[in-house]
Amino acid sequence: MSTLIERYSAVVCDLDGVVYRGPEAVDHAVSALSSLSVPIVYATNNASRPPGEVAAHLTELGLHASGRDVATSSQAGAEVLARHLPRGAGVLAVGGSGVHEALQAKGFRVLEPRDLRADASLRPEGVLQGYGQDVTASDLAEAAYAVAAGALWVATNTDETLPTHRGTAPGNGMLVAAVRRAVDRDPVVVGKPEAPLYELCADRLDMPARRVLAVGDRLETDVAGAVATGMDSVLVLTGVDSVTTLATAPPAMRPTYLVEDLRALGAAYEAAETDYSWWECGGDRRRLVDGRWDVARTGTPIESARAAVACLHQAIDDDELDDDAARRLVQDLDVWQ
Repeated sequence: MSTLIERYSAVVCDLDGVVYRGPEAVDHAVSALSSLSVPIVYATNNASRPPGEVAAHLTELGLHASGRDVATSSQAGAEVLARHLPRGAGVLAVGGSGVHEALQAKGFRVLEPRDLRADASLRPEGVLQGYGQDVTASDLAEAAYAVAAGALWVATNTDETLPTHRGTAPGNGMLVAAVRRAVDRDPVVVGKPEAPLYELCADRLDMPARRVLAVGDRLETDVAGAVATGMDSVLVLTGVDSVTTLATAPPAMRPTYLVEDLRALGAAYEAAETDYSWWECGGDRRRLVDGRWDVARTGTPIESARAAVACLHQAIDDDELDDDAARRLVQDLDVWQ
């Protein structure tokens, strides 16, 4: 049986919760990625850092990466703005240095919030809003003023949370929501789950999306973005989402593969299969009878999870089970939550 990665020509890999958590590498991530023979582009919704800085972090962890190997939502946002605004147009950068650098690389005149506070006559034609640890309420106010005056508003992403080595922090989505409440308009969103960031990765790899495997830890961003772009996807259980959240995910947020960690990319993959009565994965064989598990054999934890999730998805899709029941049924099998 071929390994999982041998089915694809390249990988687009998420970072937070997949490769690292804050400054520390996720267990097995560095060795697993280093062993792959296909090209990897690291795609992140976190817009705060420039690609070169992200690549330096990856290199410190033991991976070989350059800025070319990193695609950020800031770059995707600058790409979208460049389709609508002329080179040299003034664009307000709200967020970390990654936002500023992405706009500069596209030839825009980059305006910082402090520039607008110093000169009220400046009128940005666009706003690129991304995450930054030092973003202030005054910065968000300048974004709101510019958007209300007619600037094209692009948000790098709307992730509500950001995993860190200390826990979960508010993400860029919270900052975008604050501006939206002030202007009563929606931004153009370019990061996952929207397609532009993954499309940028496929273009950089010079490959069609169907030949690229997307790897991530979030259903609503990494997996949904892959589905929207036409990429197969892997949900890795080292970050935000778990088997329990996957059990009730709608079709647009269901991954092609479910794995414990990145080592699975270089291993054979046992998929769940059904004979229209039982669901089986490796050593696990189970079905639902009157809303309860009927288990003929119990496999490894990941085999049980794959068989159970596939069975529950079918039951939910056939209106034979509600979400609350599905969560109860899978909870004891979710050793990763």
